[in-house]
Amino acid sequence: MYPTLTHLALHVPDLEACVDFYRRYCNLRVIHERPGKGSRIVWMAEPGKEHQFILVIMPGGEPRRLAPDDYSHFGFAVESREQVDAIAARAEREGCLVWAPRDEPYPVGYYCGLRDPAGHYVEFSYGQPLGPGSEAMPIP
Repeated sequence: MYPTLTHLALHVPDLEACVDFYRRYCNLRVIHERPGKGSRIVWMAEPGKEHQFILVIMPGGEPRRLAPDDYSHFGFAVESREQVDAIAARAEREGCLVWAPRDEPYPVGYYCGLRDPAGHYVEFSYGQPLGPGSEAMPIP
């Protein structure tokens, strides 16, 4: 048996702001909380995927400072270009849009990028060979 990626754990300077961001933009839900690290540790997951992959958020650290050419990010697939546009418009109003919607050749597709309250980039994409509707797409 090979290893399976099950979670990503992050220290964030403002736990509540990050939990709220991932709840509102990424549809993640809190599935577990416990005391720890001077505050609490929170597990978040997509509904129905609680046993597949979780995001663990815990207090601590400094806001991430990314260089202008740093494209490190979390990637979330959405079901349409219109959904990418709606997320980007909301993020622009709320001051966290970092990459306006754009088209890139396959396999990148149509995407936008946001900055979470801890400074991490979060991409929302449509048309990649990952996520909703990708079953018929070839892997590059």
